[in-house]
Parts: sequence; C-alpha cells; structure tokens
Amino acid sequence: MTRPTVSAVMLAYGPEPYLVDAARAVLSSTDLDIELIVVDNGCTGDGIDVVKGFHGVRVVRPEANTGYSGGCRVGAAEATGEWLAFVNSDAVVAPDALAKTTAVAAEPGVGAAMASIRLADTPDLINTSGNPLHFTGLSWAGGNGEPASAHAERRAVPSLSGCCFVISRQLWQELDGFPAEYFAYHEDTELSLRLWQRGMRLEYVPDAVVRHHYEFSRNALKFYLVERNRLATLITAYESRTLVVLSPALLLTEVAMLTAALIGGWSRQKVRGWGWLWRNRAWLRARRRQLQTERRVPDGVIAELMTGRVTPSGVATTAGLGLFNAVAGGYWALTKPLLRRR
Repeated sequence: MTRPTVSAVMLAYGPEPYLVDAARAVLSSTDLDIELIVVDNGCTGDGIDVVKGFHGVRVVRPEANTGYSGGCRVGAAEATGEWLAFVNSDAVVAPDALAKTTAVAAEPGVGAAMASIRLADTPDLINTSGNPLHFTGLSWAGGNGEPASAHAERRAVPSLSGCCFVISRQLWQELDGFPAEYFAYHEDTELSLRLWQRGMRLEYVPDAVVRHHYEFSRNALKFYLVERNRLATLITAYESRTLVVLSPALLLTEVAMLTAALIGGWSRQKVRGWGWLWRNRAWLRARRRQLQTERRVPDGVIAELMTGRVTPSGVATTAGLGLFNAVAGGYWALTKPLLRRR
C-alpha cells in the first residue's frame, strides 16, 4: 500500500529551546512519508540553524513575524504532501503519532484529527484531549492535568488543539486555512467550528501520543488577542438567529470579562480589542458572508457540542466564576432548545 505523504508545519519564534527535539521527532515518524516545513517567525536561538541542516527540512522565513495563524498559512502554502500536520515547536511526537492521527483524519466524515497531547514532564497526564467550547466562545485545554487513562477512548471533540492535528491539504485549501487576521489564539476554535458547520467530525486519537512542554501563561498581548478573536469568531461564525437568542448572555459575558480585565489590570487590552473589531468591521462583514455561505449545518445541531459552564482544570480560575457559571449555565439550559427549532 502507498504510504500517506504528510507535510508537517512547525513555527519558530523566540528562543525555542525544544525546536531541535520537536523537529527530530517529526522526521522520525513511521509509516508515512514526511517533510517538515519550519517557518522562522523570528527565532532567536540556534535551533533554527541546526534544523535547517536536517534532511527533509525546509526553512521558510517571512519578511515579518506573521504570528501563529499567518505562519501556518505560510508553511502550508509550501507543502507538497496530501496531508498537513501542524505541530508546535515545543511538542515531541511519538514515532507513530502522526501516522495514527493521519489514518483517523482520512476516515469518511472526519474533517481533522488531533493527537493525545500529554504534559511533557509527566506524560501519563493529559495536557488536552480536545478543547471544550462554551457557547460564548470561551475555550480551554480539556482534561489538563488529568490521568491519560481517563481519556483513553477515541471520541469526537468540540474543538481541536492547535498543538498537533492533521487535516487534508485539499480541505485546508478549500477553507483557506486559519485567518491571517487572527495573528494568534483562537484560530483552532474557529477552524473547528467551520468544520462542524460543514458536517464534518473532529476526532481525538488517544494512542497518538505527543509530549508537550506546556507552560500556561497570561500576558497583555495574549489577553488582547484571545478576547478579540473570540468575539470575531462569534460575529462571523454564528447564525443571526443564534446571536439574537444568545445576546443577553453574550452581553453579560462582556460585562464579566471587562470586570475581570479591570481587576486583572488588562482593561486597556479588552477595550483595544473592541476598537480593532470596529476598525475591521468591513473585513468582519466579508468574513461573515464567507462563513455563512459555506456552512451546511445549522447552529442548533452544533449546539449539542457546546457547554454552558466554564470548567478549566489545572489552572487558577477567576473569582466570580461560580456565579458566572450559574447564570450563563441557566441561560444556556433555557435557550439551547430554542436553537434546535427552525
């Protein structure tokens, strides 16, 4: 049988202490023909000079830092394989991980498949087994810190993790990949929603193991991008009826997030995100037309994948989360049946 041809895309930015290990692991993948495209978004360590000497590696250097979204687009545009694997530069894939993930992605009805992302220092613990999706667009690493044995079953997931997933190059091209405008964060959630809206499943592959040197961080730029892109996804991906039905809860969420921003000292970033959305309203309108035109499945079906409670594990949570969950969860329980009705 012909082995699948896979183009792995990996981004390099900053010191990148695990880049060489991550690249070696990808190139050591079994049961497929692999090429590795490394996008140098501004690597300051010597790892980029090391990996460019590896057989099967091509290094692409954009004129400026294109972020995660743009960097993935740059790398994918250089790919020659039938399949695209996106692998973080701090993620070390097991030899059979990409082959197993590709095999699932190739099944009928599957839009993309993700590996079992483990914590690198304790690989018997999960980093994410698929990201839950709150109806307000919030998302987080599902199962973080939990035993991998509790996530040993293959299943469909609401949202992929961008750490390591596989999608056909043809489908990626049809969807035009991640929106470059996102720069970083939430692009995997947006792509996941679009695949579900096309009637395609997203699958978690429990025996495709990836060790991720995960470091949870909060900083001003991340707050700005996460919140901005979350709202951009809601504005463009949800049906008009869904936005109307959920508008009270979405407004409540904005109040809650602004309150959290004021307490946490990142209110300027929150307001800056609103400003970006206003300045880019023409792009948002065009993006919304594109996404609503390409969809085949209504939000009422996709709502079954979503949750009304924010329940991240393994990280500190914001004060007031219990109250937010009570109110938002109650509203979701009342309105979810309305979304099913046409």
